[in-house]
Amino acid sequence: MVRQAFVVAALLMVACSPSGKGAAQSPSPEASPAVRDIERHPVSGLEIIEVAVLRGDERVAFKTELANTPEAQRQGMMFRTDMGDDEAMLFPSGAPALRSFWMKNTPLALDIIFIGPDGAISNIEAGVPYSLDSVQSVGLASAVLEIRGGLAEELGIVPGDRVEYTVAE
Repeated sequence: MVRQAFVVAALLMVACSPSGKGAAQSPSPEASPAVRDIERHPVSGLEIIEVAVLRGDERVAFKTELANTPEAQRQGMMFRTDMGDDEAMLFPSGAPALRSFWMKNTPLALDIIFIGPDGAISNIEAGVPYSLDSVQSVGLASAVLEIRGGLAEELGIVPGDRVEYTVAE
């Protein structure tokens, strides 16, 4: 009986919350300016961050879609038909791990850049459109960066180059 009274009291408190819905409200854009400032990709809706590849004194920057959820990582670049030379997609790992990727339902050729725990590129693999063959990291990877196919060679990006990015927690 005491338990039932407690449940009823809790329900009444929720029903009397300011929203009237009993659910926590997201802060308004005015209350949280950082939420408003997040740039999103027009197709994927993913947050855009800057990722830079450092080649000696040269810095090559990409406007990068951040695939930081399991759903976004499963979707990746599937069904996408274009990617600019200054665009990329980043797949960060929760912890360094062996990573493998395939190109199921992906019509674009991609360069798949595996980034080691030290921030250096461990290997670069060619992603063949629609291929179900896996390409894998050489050793543990803390993230994977995808760019337009052939662009790594055009820009001179090679294993050993460093990759810089910041992901907000």
